[in-house]
Amino acid sequence: MKKGIRYLIFAVVILSLPAKAQMPHDAIYMGKKQICVAGMYGYSSWNQYWENTLKRENLNIGTHITQSVMLMPAIGISNRVNVILSMPYVWTSTSAGNLMGQHGIQDLSVWLKVKAVQAGGFSLNAIVGGSIPLGNYVPNFLPMSVGLQCRTVTGRLLASYRESKTGLYLTAHGSYGWRSNSKIDQDAYLANDRVYNTNQVQVPNTYDAAVRLGVLRRVWQTEVWAEQASCLTGDNIRRNDMPFPTNNTQITSVGWYGKVQPHNIGVNARVGYVVDGLNVGQSTSYTLGLLYQINFKK
Repeated sequence: MKKGIRYLIFAVVILSLPAKAQMPHDAIYMGKKQICVAGMYGYSSWNQYWENTLKRENLNIGTHITQSVMLMPAIGISNRVNVILSMPYVWTSTSAGNLMGQHGIQDLSVWLKVKAVQAGGFSLNAIVGGSIPLGNYVPNFLPMSVGLQCRTVTGRLLASYRESKTGLYLTAHGSYGWRSNSKIDQDAYLANDRVYNTNQVQVPNTYDAAVRLGVLRRVWQTEVWAEQASCLTGDNIRRNDMPFPTNNTQITSVGWYGKVQPHNIGVNARVGYVVDGLNVGQSTSYTLGLLYQINFKK
């Protein structure tokens, strides 16, 4: 009987905990010995794209679709230090033509997030991440490839201010991303108007910046956001040709994010739309997630 009462008390305590879910681009932290596991499904589609600066459609492929499922645990090492992992399974398809869709495990990503400064509602956060390819996917069969088959390292600085009474917050971040060469299954390739007699493709490094304005309360969160991501170098898609890993891609997107998590179980959703770009599709994307929080303190 006493054992059953202990289990009941344990369940009540867990279900009454204020739950939090966090990402590598926010200032939300799991507490020490807490883990939030997110299982997410993503869907993105486009039927127009920018070939260099020319916006066009390709009737040979119709609508291009990318779908993914991903497991993302966020682990509280301390109240100011968190580790976030992610590993997506991705598959692509088109509504027309005969290009075969690709599918497979993409890359394993690891993020370390540290709250370096906390002064009232203001915080300054240092975030470092990296990824390594896990799947044996083909990187140069774009736009059907599920990834670029390169290693990455990203450094990010994120500033955030949250008003304690209303929960209104504003965050801004800037990042720099290094990407390794990508090995392709051919002996030479054409890029920057010249032929490279090697199977090692130089994938451009990147930078990105974003702002987010929202409200974070005990059991729910909502925000609007704007992001801009660009390569530092690279070439353009040649006329009527396929994309290639050396392309200089630039994306400006806007969207909305929301979350409801009254107890240890919750849901989140994200919608994004590309408003401008270079060598990318003008995509609309949706993400739905199921969140589950574990508190090892209890």
